[in-house]
Amino acid sequence: MSSSSSTDLPERGSSRIKSAIYILIQNAAEDSVVILHACAHNPTGVDPTQEQWIEIADIMERKKLLPFFDCAYQGFASGDLEKDSWPVRYFVSRGFEMLCAQSFSKNFGLYSERVGNLTVVVKDPSVVTNCRTHLTSLVEGLYLTPPHYGARIVSLVLNDPVLFNQW
Repeated sequence: MSSSSSTDLPERGSSRIKSAIYILIQNAAEDSVVILHACAHNPTGVDPTQEQWIEIADIMERKKLLPFFDCAYQGFASGDLEKDSWPVRYFVSRGFEMLCAQSFSKNFGLYSERVGNLTVVVKDPSVVTNCRTHLTSLVEGLYLTPPHYGARIVSLVLNDPVLFNQW
């Protein structure tokens, strides 16, 4: 992986921002991790179209880049959970190894509860145990026993069809 760096997006304006996304990805060093907002891009609010996501995936595949999706606003961009997660599902369907951080702080209004998950998609099942071990070690270094109140709320809503539809 390459060393950490970041580049600011240009001022608000959809074509300029979309151009910047392409430039950033095209200039990324091979084997870099690229953080992508799945939907409701913060701070711009400008999301790539499905066709543009396909182009982004093509570039990332060609350059051997690792997508890391930030999915903090699922449901906010279109009002549809499936539509807002399309880029993530598309990259998985293309066979990318990738990461997806999904927060429930915003779309569940649980700002102080820090509820979310990290999904790791790998091609080789034999690396799952190593990934789990390393991630567990990282999490334990931050907090050994996180509060469970927010997670219980999210679980209740996602597992109850009536509550899920109301949400």
